[in-house]
Amino acid sequence: MTETAFSRAQAFEPPEHVGRNPTIGEVIAARRGRRDVLKVALGVAAVAATVSPLALARAAEVPAANGMRFRFPELAAGVDERHHVAEGYDAHVLVRWGDPVLPGAPRFDPFAQTAAAQKRQFGYNSDYLGYLPMPGAANASAHGLLVVNHEYTNEELMFPGLVRQDAKAVAFADMTRDLVAIEMAAHGGSVLEVKRENGEWRVVAGSRYARRIDADTPMEIAGPAAGHPRLRTAADPTGRKVLGTLNTCAGGITPWGTWLTCEESFHGCFSGKLADDHPEARNHERYGVPGNWYAWGKWHDRFDLAREPNEANRFGWIVEIDPFDPASTPRKRTALGRFKHEGAFVLVNRDGRVVVYSGDDGRYEHVYRFVSRRPYMPGDRVANADLLDDGILSVARFTADGTLDWLPLVHGAGPLTAANGFASQADVVIEARRAADLVGATKMDRPEGIAADPRTQKVYLMLTNNSRRKPDEVDAANPRAGNAFGHIIEMTPPEADHAAARFHWEILLRCGDPAIAAVGATFNPATTRDGWFAMPDSCAVDHMGRLWVATDGNSAKRTGRTDGVWALETEGPLRATGKLFFRCPVGAEVCGPAFTPDDETLFVAVQHPGETGDSNRPSTFDDPNTRWPDFRADMPPRPSVLAITRRGGGRIAT
Repeated sequence: MTETAFSRAQAFEPPEHVGRNPTIGEVIAARRGRRDVLKVALGVAAVAATVSPLALARAAEVPAANGMRFRFPELAAGVDERHHVAEGYDAHVLVRWGDPVLPGAPRFDPFAQTAAAQKRQFGYNSDYLGYLPMPGAANASAHGLLVVNHEYTNEELMFPGLVRQDAKAVAFADMTRDLVAIEMAAHGGSVLEVKRENGEWRVVAGSRYARRIDADTPMEIAGPAAGHPRLRTAADPTGRKVLGTLNTCAGGITPWGTWLTCEESFHGCFSGKLADDHPEARNHERYGVPGNWYAWGKWHDRFDLAREPNEANRFGWIVEIDPFDPASTPRKRTALGRFKHEGAFVLVNRDGRVVVYSGDDGRYEHVYRFVSRRPYMPGDRVANADLLDDGILSVARFTADGTLDWLPLVHGAGPLTAANGFASQADVVIEARRAADLVGATKMDRPEGIAADPRTQKVYLMLTNNSRRKPDEVDAANPRAGNAFGHIIEMTPPEADHAAARFHWEILLRCGDPAIAAVGATFNPATTRDGWFAMPDSCAVDHMGRLWVATDGNSAKRTGRTDGVWALETEGPLRATGKLFFRCPVGAEVCGPAFTPDDETLFVAVQHPGETGDSNRPSTFDDPNTRWPDFRADMPPRPSVLAITRRGGGRIAT
């Protein structure tokens, strides 16, 4: 989820989750010990007493040591209205908001938008990207399908004459039924056929695989919650059919070639109010429903809690889509739990079962794992079709001795009983957050991207930040009060068994500017002044086992740099060395880094370019902070997907 969208939501968030379970900060500090905590405290005091943060912000560059696995000229960090990539590489815009996806899509006209046009055009704010080679292609890395999530919409940047339509600030004063319909059409996802010819990528026009998915696309509900009374509505008394997928953030690709898209901040689409004694009142409060981000409930009863209190329970799931069959019906896989999913990293375990890792993007929320009961059957799509409907959902508990326990969320086990409001497994997955609370899961600092190295089997978890961690929480168990810059955790399954009940874990990196002692960052000294980053969000491990980190929340005011993609060493003497490869235009974040199988192309999504964020200057359609990528007076900033390739060919960063 974008940091600026997260900021927009703060006024409408549920009360911060600060129950009895230990925070990840408390656990980390317990591992570090009191002496290290005192060192950090003394460092903060020394900085405050002697040198200002501004004086330390541009520390002298430390020459990188030999032996780094990433070979490219490092990009300089900074802030301006354009995107930049390392010297020797090209970053071409592949597709932009409003570009044609389906045959017959009209030319994009930002001054004459319609929902009918948007349903056939590329959606807004692209997030997750997944590349699937085209079966039978002569070159699997030059011809395939690109699947793209469309997370959310910015009315002030999409529509002429509008300011940001926050519920409290302007009460959606300028929103209309037609504008809401365009917003709903801009959510969801796109399937594109893409080809690389003469060294440059293009979208194949008129492809039979092309598809747009939006807030009205018919979908099925599968797994333990399917048909449950808490998912039934006036429009769907069966509890098995639902329209659309909303706020799709990160995602994943299954071994059998389907696309997992993750419903994250779905709460923002709902408005209205339930009575305090309504059976769903406590559940909705735990998920921040209603978020009041959009005016959809004014014209659509299903987004008004007072009219349809169960509709919100039909969102917050992982949705499985077959990109090779545009006529197929997407399925919400409820066995994987309901929460604000940030990603769905999929792998085949050594015993053949499928494992899915997913974070819940919220301050003090949890990390989850799903393990299928049946094994994956290579080459048999029919046998694998419903593999994600049956398995064990677990949640992580990190302990101070470096162990990680996966706690099963199974009805009847421990506190997950009727006495605590869980009458069946359906209740457990519908209220996965509360179930995780009860079993004692660790409260995390916004767990987002997760990826595993297929060589070492180590799993990397991005924790974006938790600026709400209070000073009085700092003790031997807490690494940083007000964790503004986030950190990365490395999880290691025993003997490469991702279904094991207990893992080992350690901190790979505490992020932020290492030149400022008060920040407490732990980058390798070989990291240059351009190589450090803050707010890690999405990530990818390329086919050579190298970790790439995309960030969300950097800006001129916060870090003196825009968001971007950094290479990060994970092994050897250069472990925790960062190196900047790509950076966004002002106001944007970069999402969904995805490599082709030959590692010669890196696809990235640039989301919400020109968004105001923490800038003092409001940015709107009529007066944006940037007009990237078109830089035309008649075009607003447009979220886009870029294809990054090496000039002259070859693998990236080798």
